Parts: sequence; structure tokens; C-alpha cells
Amino acid sequence: MHDYETIFFAFGLTLFAGLATGIGSILAFFTKKTNTGFLSVALGFSAGVMLYVSFIEIFVKAKVELQSELGEVAGTWVTVAAFFGGILLIGIIDRLVPSEENPHEVRKIEDIEDIEKQLEEEGTEEQNNKKLLRMGVFTALAIGIHNFPEGLATFTAALTDPNLGFAIAVAIAIHNIPEGIAVAVPVYYATESRGKAFTLSFLSGLAEPVGALIGYLLLMPFLTPTVFGVIFAAVAGIMVFISLDELLPTAQEYGEHHLSIYGLVLGMAVMALSLLLFL
Repeated sequence: MHDYETIFFAFGLTLFAGLATGIGSILAFFTKKTNTGFLSVALGFSAGVMLYVSFIEIFVKAKVELQSELGEVAGTWVTVAAFFGGILLIGIIDRLVPSEENPHEVRKIEDIEDIEKQLEEEGTEEQNNKKLLRMGVFTALAIGIHNFPEGLATFTAALTDPNLGFAIAVAIAIHNIPEGIAVAVPVYYATESRGKAFTLSFLSGLAEPVGALIGYLLLMPFLTPTVFGVIFAAVAGIMVFISLDELLPTAQEYGEHHLSIYGLVLGMAVMALSLLLFL
């Protein structure tokens, strides 16, 4: 059982990661052009952090925990099954979100003008605004759905190891910034209200701590070492899927291929160094 201080710390990290969508919306209001090079490196960095901790730390810790509870053979089998179960879970969630509203569809701040011109050719201003607003609202809902398992991943990692939880929270926060842009830009152009755009972007990020809270409350009565090991292995799978399906493809679409790979290696190196310093 974890003490309240650890639980509040883990929840605070999850809240920080989720509300990074608000940073994306602020960038959308105060910049004229998307800094694609920076986003490419940052998203690659985020993927590097997630992949490194998933394979080097989280999967290994889950395996040790389950082997100590179930024995070497059974523990290893359960760890691997839970890892791929996490991948399956986030994959199903991803498939349930319509592709046109998928929050990981790359959007740039300057691209909204092209969307507006296209809509102007198709209908009246009122119809255009409705389409833009619908785009923003559905993107926010899609992000909310995606953020549930991400919130649980951050929260679970922070409960087990605060330093690990902090690293994952930073990685997820970076990947939430372009999601905030994807929500805020169409809503702002549809409503001409920075307040509404920021609020919707901000609320979509709240799904992350809500996911952590609901997951913890549902699982708390059953949180034996075996259950915790299974959840931890599943978290590793979730983060590997997020890195390979969302972060790296988005990073490469925002900038040059090499920039995302440089960011990836840098993220791994920084994560490795930080773990070595805390030995």
C-alpha cells in the first residue's frame, strides 16, 4: 500500500503531463509559424525516453516482481503476456478513434489558413465555422480517450519509482504539446475566442489525471504484487506503442527524418544518464 504523499506526488505528475496540452494552445495563439524542427526533435526525444524506460526499467521491474510471486517460468510468461496485452489495449483504443479526428494527425498553425480557404470554397462562413468547431471538439474528445491509458501509465510508474514517473511525465507532456495545437487552432478560428479554444484544449488534457484516478480507484482493492506487476508490464507495452505509432511518425512528419532520430538517441542517452545518477 502506498502512502498519501506518494499518491499525491504521482497524481501531480500526471496532472502536469496532461495539462501540457494547454502549452500547445498557447503556442498556437502567440506564434505565426510552427517550429517544426523543434517539435521533431522534442517528439523524438520523448519517444527515446519512453522506449528506453519501457525496455530497460519498467519491463524488467515487472518481470522481477512477477517472477518473485509466480516463479521464474510463470512470471516470465505473465510479464510477456501483459506487455503485449498493453499494446493490444492501446491499439484497440487507437482503432476506435475515427482517422479524420485522430489527434495524432499532424497539424501546423499555418495550415489552418489552407483549411479555411478550402472550406470557403465549399460553403458559407457559418457552415465553415461549424466544420472547424466540430474538428476541434472531436479532436479534443479523441485526445481525451487516448490520454486515459497514458495517465494510468504515468501514475503507475510514479507510484513505483518517483524518478521514473517524472521522466515519463516529461516525455508525455512533450507529446501533448502538438495535441494542444490540434485542438486549439480550429476552435479558435471557428469561434474567434482564445478563451474557448484554450479551455477545450485544457479540458482534453484533464483526461490524463482522470484516467489515473479512475484506474487507481478501480484497481486499488485488488492491488496485490502480482496485479501491480501485470499493470506495470502492460504500461511498458502501452508506452512502446505510443512511441512507435504516434511519437516517431509525428516527429518525422513535422521535420527531417534525421532530426527525429537525433532526438530519439538524445532521449535514450538522457534517460540512461539520469537512471545511472540515481543508482
